[in-house]
Amino acid sequence: MKTPEFFERTQLRQVLWSFRREFMAVALFSAVSNLLLLTPTIYMLQIYDRVMVSGNELTLLAISMVVLFLYGVSTFSDWTRSRVMVRTGVRLDEALGTRVFNASFEAYLDASGVSPQRAFSDLLMVRQFLTGSSLFAFFDAPWSPIYIAVIFFLHPFMGWIAIGFMCVQIAMAYFGHRKTVAPAEAASRAATDVNLYVQGKLRNAEVLESMGMVGNLRRRWRIRQDKSLEKHMASQHISTQVTAFSKFIRYSQQSLSLGAGSLMVISGEMSPGGMIASNVLMTRALSPIDALMNSWRSFFTAKAAFERLEKLLEQYPERDPLLQRVPPQGEVTLRDVFATVPRRQEPILKNINFSVPAGKTVAVLGPSGSGKSTLARVMLGIWPNVAGEVLFDGLPVSGWNRAELGPHVGYLPQDIELFEGTIAENIARFAEVDSEKVIEAATSAGLHQMILRYPKGYDTDIGEAGGALSGGQKQRIALARAIYGDPKVIVLDEPNANLDDQGEVALTKTIAELQKKGKTIFLITHRPTAVAGADFLMVLKNGELVHFGERDAVLAELGGPVRGPRPPEPGALVPQPA
Repeated sequence: MKTPEFFERTQLRQVLWSFRREFMAVALFSAVSNLLLLTPTIYMLQIYDRVMVSGNELTLLAISMVVLFLYGVSTFSDWTRSRVMVRTGVRLDEALGTRVFNASFEAYLDASGVSPQRAFSDLLMVRQFLTGSSLFAFFDAPWSPIYIAVIFFLHPFMGWIAIGFMCVQIAMAYFGHRKTVAPAEAASRAATDVNLYVQGKLRNAEVLESMGMVGNLRRRWRIRQDKSLEKHMASQHISTQVTAFSKFIRYSQQSLSLGAGSLMVISGEMSPGGMIASNVLMTRALSPIDALMNSWRSFFTAKAAFERLEKLLEQYPERDPLLQRVPPQGEVTLRDVFATVPRRQEPILKNINFSVPAGKTVAVLGPSGSGKSTLARVMLGIWPNVAGEVLFDGLPVSGWNRAELGPHVGYLPQDIELFEGTIAENIARFAEVDSEKVIEAATSAGLHQMILRYPKGYDTDIGEAGGALSGGQKQRIALARAIYGDPKVIVLDEPNANLDDQGEVALTKTIAELQKKGKTIFLITHRPTAVAGADFLMVLKNGELVHFGERDAVLAELGGPVRGPRPPEPGALVPQPA
């Protein structure tokens, strides 16, 4: 079957098109189920107009047995279509879950305002709509005209009454939707803002409690909470009004249709069975319309979520899984690089140019706010707003598959982030734990003996964000994670910020071992003593590269003493023209 143009446009629509057989099966079972909804009406006509007139018990038994069989078929149809949609929902999540995770993570890394939580919430909304009762309303609604046609067959006057109530229901749903959507969205946004505000403050609960800030923040929270409650009350007020009037219309329809039918019976134009049957059938005819109108809000919510997911997957397409590159050797080059942030006119980094050969150690110095940490993120390809070229072995870092490049890169950020799990899992980057490599990395970071003092050793759970560890322990575990798996390029941002004297000695030993292995090391630090083992020296000031070259030459320019041995290969650094 040829794919319609609508489903050829985006990956998300193509995934939905791949489930066309499931949706066709649901449509088929919905048709059977809705067709069999006529069973009670026909049964009622037979009871009132045939059985009660003839008094034939055998006819009653035969009709009842047929009706029970048809009820069984109807129940099986409802159960089967629900089961098909549940399985479709699971397969939809399997088809899109990984793609949404990757795309949302890249979007979050690019600071585009898309959070993984929001993306998965959108996927959940789409899945729930496509596999829930709301979608069944769309399959059932086309049968309402058929029910009304049967009512016309019983009596035209009753058919026109059904059409009149249907028009009233549609109009009520339309105006109700227009009145309730905006207040409901405002209330939802306000509630989300309050939750995010509270969650953000709870991450620093110790600071708040220790300095008596809880009361001040509670007052601010109360203001936000009151505004949220006010919007929620306004939304609920409108919603209850619409619901109450909808109930009035529904109850009026049931009673007025019965009254109109009784007039037809009195005038001899309908039988009592036809009167009751038309009343039941009118309720059946309007029920899908009522369900459809109740699902209208869910439809628009799912539609908005679908459009957001569609845009997300378009902006961050899946990288070619067959694309494989030769592992990098460690050469890092930046050409005419500018790094910016939104709503800031002046760039953080300005026209950065350098090239560092593989296997060299570069010490990056500069005052606070000079752009050192930003440079680290730019080199690793994780800074969102970059102009210029960032190259690993002459290839743009943005062109690498991150899962493929990641094992060849080590990064120790200034703000240490560990994750809930064991020490071994954190060091192994939550991949399959290779015990030998984990112990090797921990030993290299001077961490092995400390870990063995824990009752569970490497299987010790560190808690959420490493809450069970001290700052120095976190930093050394993060250092072990950075050097795990023998990476080629290692970027250490203030690696000695939380270390004691013993930790400093272990760090110096670790860097020396990495240098012997020929790793490319970028050591960002405020401490001049860290310059001693560097091959090259880089000095940043106000986002500009003011000094750059071999260590001794730069130290001579700065008027400082030469510390430690000279680089083994002078002249290996190749500066790029500004």
